[in-house]
Amino acid sequence: MTDCLFCKIRDGEIPADIVFESDDVLAFNDVNPQAPIHIIIIPKKHIPTINDVEDGDESVMGKLFSAAKIIAGQKAVSDDGYRLVVNCNEKAGQTVFHIHMHLLAGRAMIWPPG
Repeated sequence: MTDCLFCKIRDGEIPADIVFESDDVLAFNDVNPQAPIHIIIIPKKHIPTINDVEDGDESVMGKLFSAAKIIAGQKAVSDDGYRLVVNCNEKAGQTVFHIHMHLLAGRAMIWPPG
């Protein structure tokens, strides 16, 4: 994808404050944080939405959760708690069409969200 913001971050074309990287996953601080800790976790493979996940993508999707666990530990929020959010399509709040997980922490979260 040549016009995908997150692909450009992945490829180093747009700078980001990277907090985690593996062969399949990249995580960086959100530029418009909604909590004291707000990290975006993406698969390096471009997948536009959850609806576009295909057979064979299960591994990389699981790696997003593994990365979240690692990052929460590094940020020392594992015990206090953190929220993981994945939006699918516009009405759910997805604005960048490259699957991504938000890790939010550092304050009490309310329920229901939205």
